[in-house]
Amino acid sequence: MCWCSTRGWWEELLEDWLIVMAGMELMEQSKMWFPYHGGLLVEFVQYFGESAQAVSWITSIGWPCSSPFGTALCNGYGARPVVMAGGCLSALGFILASQATCVTHLYLTLGIISGSGWALVFTPMVASVMQYFTRKRSLAMALGFTGVGLSSFAFSPLFQLLVEMYTWRGALLILGGLSLNMVACGALIRPLGTHKAVAASAWSCASLFHRAYSYLELSLLFQRPFLTYSLAITFFNCGYFVPYVHLVAHSRHEGFSQYQAAFVISATGVTDIVGRVVSGWASDLGRLRLPHMLVLWTGLLGLSLLMLPLGSLGGSYPGLLIISLAYGFCAGAMTPLVFSVVPEIVGMERMLGALGLLQMIESIGGLLGSPLSGLLKDLTGSYTASFLVAGGFLLLGTMVMTTLPHFFSCTDQRPLQRHARNYNNKQQNQQSPESGLMTNSLSEKLNHIDTIPYSQPRTDDATTIC
Repeated sequence: MCWCSTRGWWEELLEDWLIVMAGMELMEQSKMWFPYHGGLLVEFVQYFGESAQAVSWITSIGWPCSSPFGTALCNGYGARPVVMAGGCLSALGFILASQATCVTHLYLTLGIISGSGWALVFTPMVASVMQYFTRKRSLAMALGFTGVGLSSFAFSPLFQLLVEMYTWRGALLILGGLSLNMVACGALIRPLGTHKAVAASAWSCASLFHRAYSYLELSLLFQRPFLTYSLAITFFNCGYFVPYVHLVAHSRHEGFSQYQAAFVISATGVTDIVGRVVSGWASDLGRLRLPHMLVLWTGLLGLSLLMLPLGSLGGSYPGLLIISLAYGFCAGAMTPLVFSVVPEIVGMERMLGALGLLQMIESIGGLLGSPLSGLLKDLTGSYTASFLVAGGFLLLGTMVMTTLPHFFSCTDQRPLQRHARNYNNKQQNQQSPESGLMTNSLSEKLNHIDTIPYSQPRTDDATTIC
């Protein structure tokens, strides 16, 4: 018999931060392909004789269409089985890609199979971390996202060594084995509640459509604040991944060695980690509103991309390294804020569905950004235009962000506890009876939850923070 009947605060605290640690590993595994892709792009171009534009499409397919279905499955079955299934798909894609004989095979394996697996892992994990934390949410998100920086720092030189020892086929096979770690990490996600049983009469066409509409949160597509925010993040995505894809190839093009090029990515990963932690800590201080901080870091990120071609002028490796470090810090600071702002846009109950739709919409930027940068390289013979256009997309996204409702307000738009109960009562009749993971699975410890959308104005007892 257990010595106590209830879970202590220390057990809840340990469990919450265990989720962050699992999220860190899952972020590292689900995003590890992007730092590697810069080195693999060179290998694929040389081996298959394809253009940089054609190879750039590999990372741009699969993930977009799978993200909404991942959130729908998460609403229906919980995050744990969805994340574990995503880990299996990711590993399968890497293993099959190691036997590819043409770029089309890479589209099917790395692009669709592994991309779908990453989508099933990433969005539910982000939602789980945000669901477990009400206070210190930005810091928890930042620590979880440090896994991406760790993968850039630790695995980029290791991957270059694996390619030299085992060729790119052997390296992909090893990555497939590493991806199975996501299955173990997914098993650590403890459900916060139970799901309602589906009625026997709920299998009619109309009921199925209604459930799909509810699980996917498609009504968000008719709300201006969400669409505005999604458009801004789409522009961000057009430029954000370009250095991860082309920085290694750019360094090689400027005459630096393979290990010098790999070290640039590793050093960028270090400042990426620092930027994420600093951003999360600063966000929880409450000195600035989260949308304002997101615009600040994204603007600095765009400027660093505009300066990136200048860093390697005259074959200056220190100059390239310094600007790459600045890019890594700003990119890391921006990333957790992109997701931390979502509850302020749509409210916490609809956060999971909003994340899936946001991943699908913003991936249009990824679909266009990497291939466009590859096309510009093929047309101009260098990556200078690619980085300039990428920086321009980021600055354009910051301009779109300023059109959000109440963006220039200096009052705290974050949800106030006394408004939450009224808002829940108001919205209760509008929610589907099958409200899924985020609306039906909240434990009692999550009482003070962010529920009022960012688009709803607040005038009572607002705190001036800017």
